[in-house]
Amino acid sequence: MKTASKALGILLLVASVFGLGFFLGRSRQLPPSPPYELAPPAEPAPPQPPIPEELTGDERRDIDVFRRASSAVVFITSIAVQRNLFSFDVMQIPQGTGSGFLWDDAGHVVTNFHVIQQGDRFSVTLADQSEWDAKVVGTAPEKDLAVLQIEAPKQKLVPLPVGRSRDLLVGQRVLAVGNPFGLDHSLTVGVVSALGRELTSPIGRKIRDVIQTDAAINPGNSGGPLLDSSGRLIGVNTAIYSPSGASSGIGFAIPVDTVARLIPQLIEKGRASVAGIGVQVSPTLDRAARRAGIEGVVIYEVIEGSPAEKAGLEGVRVARGKRVVLGDVIVAIDGKRVRTNEELLDAFDHVGPGRQVKLSVIREGKERDVSVEVVAM
Repeated sequence: MKTASKALGILLLVASVFGLGFFLGRSRQLPPSPPYELAPPAEPAPPQPPIPEELTGDERRDIDVFRRASSAVVFITSIAVQRNLFSFDVMQIPQGTGSGFLWDDAGHVVTNFHVIQQGDRFSVTLADQSEWDAKVVGTAPEKDLAVLQIEAPKQKLVPLPVGRSRDLLVGQRVLAVGNPFGLDHSLTVGVVSALGRELTSPIGRKIRDVIQTDAAINPGNSGGPLLDSSGRLIGVNTAIYSPSGASSGIGFAIPVDTVARLIPQLIEKGRASVAGIGVQVSPTLDRAARRAGIEGVVIYEVIEGSPAEKAGLEGVRVARGKRVVLGDVIVAIDGKRVRTNEELLDAFDHVGPGRQVKLSVIREGKERDVSVEVVAM
C-alpha cells in the first residue's frame, strides 16, 4: 500500500511540474492570440549601402528597383484552426506561406487566393520584420486574387506604384520579388516570354491574358509582384509550370490591368462584380446545340428588366405540343466568337460594366446583331 501511495505521489508531482495534459500526451498547441493585435515596433532597418559606380547600368537599375520594392513586399503565413478530438483544445496548424504586397497606406495587402484558401487566421510580416495579424477583406477566386488588411502605422506602409499590362511586349525586362521556399525577399530577373496565356483558377474558371515569364518563380513566390524595369507593378506572380515543382523557366502572372480593376471592388464590397447582360444559360442546352451543329451559347432564360430583355433577346420557350423551342444563341461578342458559357463570361468581364457590346445571335437559323449594355449583375 505504501508503495502504491508513493508511486501516486510521484505521479502527481510530475504532473504538477510538466502539466497533466503534457504528461498524458496531449498535442502541443500555439496559444491563441487576440485578432488584429498591434505588434511591437521593430528595430529600424540599417541603411542601405551605396550602389557601386563600377556596376553596369542594368545592375544598378535592378538593385534600385529591388530596394524600393522590398519595402512593399510582405510574407504571409496561413494558419488553420482545428480542435483536438480527444482534448477539445483548439490548435493552430500552419497551412503554408506565400508572398504579397502593399496596395495602399490603409494596410491592404494583395496576394493570391490560393495562398489563403486553406487558412482560418493569417499573419503578415513586413520588410522590417514586424508581424501583424491580418483579416480577409475580399476574395476573387475566379481570378485567384485576395485582399488582406493589417492595422499597422502608415509610416510602415509603402505601396507599390501601379503600371499597365496592356502595353507589355514580349522580350521586355521584368523582375519578380517574393519569398520562395520561405526565404526572405528574393529577386529574380527575366523577360516577358509570352502574352495572352491562360490559367485555371482554384475554382476551375479560366484566367485569360496571363503573362508568361522566364523570371524564376518558385513555391512561396505566389502572390508577390512582377515588376517592370522601372519598378512598377505589372502582374501578380501566381503559378509555375514544372513537373518537379521548382522553377523550370515558365512562370505566370495575373496582369495588373485585371488586378487594378478588381482590387478596389474587393476592398469596397468584399467580392468582384460579375459583368453580364441578364441572361441565364444552361450547359446541357449548349451541348444539345453543338450536337445539332450550332456553335454558341444558348440563352435559357432572360431576366425581367435586364438589358437583355430591353434588347429583345429571348430564351427557351415551350411551344404547342410541349415542344421545346430554342430562343437566341449567342455566337459572337464584338465580332469575337464565343462557344461556351465560360468564354461568354470572360468576354463580359473583359468589357466591364457600363459599356455597350454587339452580340451576334442566331434565332430560327438566322443570324443578326444586337446592341446590349453590359452591367454589374
